[in-house]
Amino acid sequence: MGSNHDIDDTMSSYKKAVEKGSEAQNEFLKQFSNMQQDAMHNFFTMLQGLTFYNAMFKTTVQSGGRISIPEAERQALKIDDGDLVQVIIIPIERRKKGSDKS
Repeated sequence: MGSNHDIDDTMSSYKKAVEKGSEAQNEFLKQFSNMQQDAMHNFFTMLQGLTFYNAMFKTTVQSGGRISIPEAERQALKIDDGDLVQVIIIPIERRKKGSDKS
C-alpha cells in the first residue's frame, strides 16, 4: 500500500494535469474565436471591396450572349463605350425549355 504522501503527490499531479488541460482548452478557444473574428473581418472587407466601386443589377441574356449594363450604373461608375470591365456571372433563374420568351 502507498503512503499518504504518495497519494498526495498523485492528487497534486492530477490537479496540475487538469489545470494544464483546462488552460490549453481556454487558449484553443481564444485562438479559435480570434480566427472566427479575423475570418468575418476579411469577409466583410472583401464584400465592401466588391460593392464599393461596383454595381450589382439583374439583366437578361440576349441573343448571342449579350447583356446590357443599365444607364444609371454606367453613369455612376463612369463607364464609357469601349471601356474594359470585368463581369462576374451568377445565374439566378433559368429559362424553362420550350418557353416562348424572346
